Amino acid sequence: MDILTQKVKTGCANDLSLTKDRKLPVVSTAPIGVVKDMTDLAEQTYILDLQIGYLLRLAYQRHATIFQKHTIENLTPTQFSALMRISEHGLVSQNHLGRLSGMDVATVKGVVDRLKAKALVELSSDPNDKRRTMISLSESGMRIIVDLKNIGHNITKESLSPLSQSEQAALIKLLKKIT
Repeated sequence: MDILTQKVKTGCANDLSLTKDRKLPVVSTAPIGVVKDMTDLAEQTYILDLQIGYLLRLAYQRHATIFQKHTIENLTPTQFSALMRISEHGLVSQNHLGRLSGMDVATVKGVVDRLKAKALVELSSDPNDKRRTMISLSESGMRIIVDLKNIGHNITKESLSPLSQSEQAALIKLLKKIT
C-alpha cells in the first residue's frame, strides 16, 4: 500500500499534494475525519491533483504531445478521427460524420474543409437531398489510411506505456463508461 492510500484509509490526509515530479505524495498527518475513498476525500477538501478534469487534461496534454510526434500530413487529432470514421463508414454526410466523431456542426465543417484542402477527402451532394454534403476519402486519403492506423496503434501504445496491460484495459473500460 502506498503512502497516499495508507493516509487516506487512516484519515490522515488533510493536505495532500504531489511533489514536482508528480509521483511522490506529500501528506500531512493531521486527521480530517473518516475518509472512505478518494471521492470522499475530494468532498472534504478540494485537492486539484485529485480532480478528474485536471487529471484528464494532463493526460490529454501528454497524449497530444505524443500524437504530434507521430502524426503525418500535419493532422490534428480531430482530423485523424474524422479520417478514421470516414474509412470505417465509407460515404457519410457531414452531419453524420460529426455525430460519429463527437464534433459539433461548426467543428466538423472546419475539419472537413481542412481535410479537403489537404486533398484527403472529396465532397459531393447527396443525390436524394442536394442540401446535404457527402464526404468520402480521396485517393490520397485512401492511400494513407493504413499508415494512419499503424501510427494510431503506436500513439496509443506510447500513451499507455506507463500502465500494465491490465491497467490499460481497465482505463479504456472506465473511460468508455464515462463517455
